[in-house]
Amino acid sequence: MSALLSLVLITGCGSKAPRPDHLAEGSRYAAIPAAASRTARPSGDFAAYPHVDPFIRRMQQKHGFSPYAVAAVLSGAKREQWIIDLMDRQAPRTSTGPNGAWIRYRGKFLTEDNIANGARFWDRHEAVLNRAAARYGVPPEYIVAIIGVETRYGGYVGKTRIIDALATLAFSYPRRAEYFTGELESFLVMTRDEGIDPFRPLGSYAGAMGLGQFMPSSFRDYAVDFDDDGHRDLWNPADAIGSVANYFRAHGWRPGEPVAVPSQVQAGFSAGMMKTGFDTRYGLNELAGRGITPAGSLGRVSNASLLELDVGSGYEYWLGLPNFYTITRYNHSTYYAMAVHQLARAIKGRKGGSGAMRLSYRPDALPEERL
Repeated sequence: MSALLSLVLITGCGSKAPRPDHLAEGSRYAAIPAAASRTARPSGDFAAYPHVDPFIRRMQQKHGFSPYAVAAVLSGAKREQWIIDLMDRQAPRTSTGPNGAWIRYRGKFLTEDNIANGARFWDRHEAVLNRAAARYGVPPEYIVAIIGVETRYGGYVGKTRIIDALATLAFSYPRRAEYFTGELESFLVMTRDEGIDPFRPLGSYAGAMGLGQFMPSSFRDYAVDFDDDGHRDLWNPADAIGSVANYFRAHGWRPGEPVAVPSQVQAGFSAGMMKTGFDTRYGLNELAGRGITPAGSLGRVSNASLLELDVGSGYEYWLGLPNFYTITRYNHSTYYAMAVHQLARAIKGRKGGSGAMRLSYRPDALPEERL
């Protein structure tokens, strides 16, 4: 049990089912009188940081936390310099020409093992995936692909204490302090409301959790108890599946509509002639006027984003539809969403018994032949 128990009261869980070992039941945050707040000061790595005391007051005023309880949690958190160093290395790099960036990115996720393991994950959890698809309108293959890209189907969910990651980035990383302070706030609310010891959850160096790597604010807004055991546990496959599907529906997933369609471009079209990216919007008539035509059905949509993929020898162009944009709400990256899309299609093909996906890349093939 954590040192927090010496400062707060323990309460029971009523009729809730036993909590899994990785989220062993911890102490609830006790209601210590507000008058004591002026003497509640943290010790440890974050004792001298100027934004800690305002954060403690914020948690008391907004959420009714005992200042002593918040100070106790922050006293047990560790400042991890390696997290700051890693964040600093994540800055995007500017490309001056095609260098095969998409091929390298795609190769991390569309592997034989990842496709086969995705089909096996689907087999193991087929009933839950079908129930999520029926309730939220999201096809099973896209739920599976998100979990595959994020954590290799739960094989790697991260080994960093969430409290250390979020406290480090909230108090010792000014560039993103506002965002991570909000995530730390959501994390403490989550641990209090779910009855979780705040020192137990492990995840990514940026504070993402579970099979779907939800940030605490996403847990607050979109996590669901999909196995009806009384807990929202993102390390549990059923809850993770339901939560990913709920996230997609909340961000505009359109059941039955396509995600992205490869396009053919007229001779002479080159990078830089039009703005590209998941956040672009072009009418279909405008695209046609520029010599860009879809190589497949666009469904009922009237506009699309123009996606550019660096394949080394040049660029490959796709049209992103509203469901593609929904995937980018998970990670604001064209390459990320395309990797999810193509992995989902490959897993569905494997699940349907169509045999191994062709993983070799032929620059002379049409885009749809490269999948």
